[in-house]
Amino acid sequence: MKIAVAKGDGIGPEIMQAVLKIFEANKVPLEYDFVDMGKWVFDKGFNNGMTPESKLTIENLGILFKGPMETPKGKGVKSVNVTARKTWNTYANKRVFQTLHGVDTVFSKAGIPIDITVVRENIEDTYGGIEHMLTHDVALSRRFITRPGSLQLIKYAFEMARQKNARRITCGHKANIMKITDGLFLDCFYEVAKEYPELKSDDVIVDDLCMKLVTRPDTFDVVVLTNLQGDIVSDLCAGLVGGLGFAPSANIGDHICIFEAVHGTAPDIAGKNIANPTALLLSGIAMLRHLGYMKNAAEIENALLYTLEKGVHTGDFGDKSKPSLNTTEFADTIISNFGKTPELGAKELLPNKPAVQTVFHLDRNPMMVSKEEFQEKIIGVDMFIESDEQPGIIAHKCQRHAGVKFNLINVSNRGTQVWPTGSVFTNLVNQYNVRFESLDGSPLNQQDIIGLYVSLSGNFKICSLELLNMWGDKRSYSLAQGQ
Repeated sequence: MKIAVAKGDGIGPEIMQAVLKIFEANKVPLEYDFVDMGKWVFDKGFNNGMTPESKLTIENLGILFKGPMETPKGKGVKSVNVTARKTWNTYANKRVFQTLHGVDTVFSKAGIPIDITVVRENIEDTYGGIEHMLTHDVALSRRFITRPGSLQLIKYAFEMARQKNARRITCGHKANIMKITDGLFLDCFYEVAKEYPELKSDDVIVDDLCMKLVTRPDTFDVVVLTNLQGDIVSDLCAGLVGGLGFAPSANIGDHICIFEAVHGTAPDIAGKNIANPTALLLSGIAMLRHLGYMKNAAEIENALLYTLEKGVHTGDFGDKSKPSLNTTEFADTIISNFGKTPELGAKELLPNKPAVQTVFHLDRNPMMVSKEEFQEKIIGVDMFIESDEQPGIIAHKCQRHAGVKFNLINVSNRGTQVWPTGSVFTNLVNQYNVRFESLDGSPLNQQDIIGLYVSLSGNFKICSLELLNMWGDKRSYSLAQGQ
């Protein structure tokens, strides 16, 4: 089987060389097609951080094994890591955090074992990177949470939890505040949970989740979260087991999968042959299991665990009274320990069952649309306007434009209502939301909205607008604070 390999930036080439050396010594039956990705590709003028040839190779092979990559700062380009995950719809970021004996942490010293799998949504949320300056003082970032995307991720998380005989699957969220976006994600979680009655399913507000993770991490098993919250929580979990140097990462999609180390490129030690390859090796082991090379994966992981148990370490961890090994020496020691079994956490040597490599030839973009259960109707509009006037003056001007179809419901600033009721102690910025609804609750059409827009633009710069929709009797927009 052939896979695409991108060595990465900084320490990437060194740790990738070490991992591939371990694979070769274990006779892993893989061939490698090295592709051009990373900062040096950006510097050559490729704004997505990869050459067209590399993109085609990865799409043909379906598996990318990559080292850490740097995104140039201050050049207006997107992260190549995020671009790769989103371009190929690797919707599930799976990261396993386990106690590694020989890697001392507060919890290992207390005898508290950790085995947490974080499944993070990988495509949506604020990672769409869709941002605008609405005024010179006000920036907007759009947060997209979709039903199809949430269901796709959560179904993967439940199926994975079933296969690993998980005792618990937890949804981390902020639906108490973001009632529509996180609320949709949480609804999808419990919708899928009905299909897996044997699994204990629950949810925890994300800030409470963080507190519980650092006080009783052993009570968690599988945790599924939206993109930004999952990014933060997964790094927190890395800290529980020794840091990002021990945190593998798999990005799973229906057609393409990416296995990578998520730590940085460490340019300060690049080229010195002292970097720790463990995270990339663990990611590679996860890749081998994904491809069906179960025996190779177990042999390599047992050798790694045995090596760590014996106190062998690189300079970034371990007993400082014992000399540290460089990257090459660490890899060689793991190779010398093939066939040895660690005292704790030994992996069963299951037979290899290589997957059949499939090349997908798609002639159109997959479209994910769920069934619309109720009829949609427009009942109003939020107009986001620029002004440094007082709320009462703004309301008076807006009411003149309401006409015979609209009623001005309220005026808010930074999400807090300031008219018809409010407080003079509420600090304001120069961007308001003025909410109009239909006079009698009857449906509106887009031409009605456009007419209001044209009229209102005679008094204000309109920065953006959002329709107020209803599906059946369900309101699909949030209320202002204090409304």
